Amino acid sequence: MDATVKEKRSVPEQFKDAWGQALSAVTSAEDEAQRALARISELAGWGPDEARRHVREFSERLTAQRRELERSLEAGVNRALGRVKLPRRDDVVGLQQRVARLAARVDALSAKRKAAR
Repeated sequence: MDATVKEKRSVPEQFKDAWGQALSAVTSAEDEAQRALARISELAGWGPDEARRHVREFSERLTAQRRELERSLEAGVNRALGRVKLPRRDDVVGLQQRVARLAARVDALSAKRKAAR
């Protein structure tokens, strides 16, 4: 993707892409860790039950760490977006409603002024 196209993408789109890439990297790391643990269990000579226990414990730790990473990333994105001062969808809708009300008032005043002439 060239620089001009990248610049035209919105900040939320860029964060969404970065989020997807981060989750993909985490998933890839989890898969690699599972393969490494399987190799370790073979080398250690663990029986099937012991290997399953270790895999389950390791998997639980990875899941907890992944959740924490997701929470941290989401909090970081929210902080970054807060600093950028981008209006939220609700803010934009509120402004559109205010503009519509103001336009209606201007139209009413204009019609009143024309009628008074």
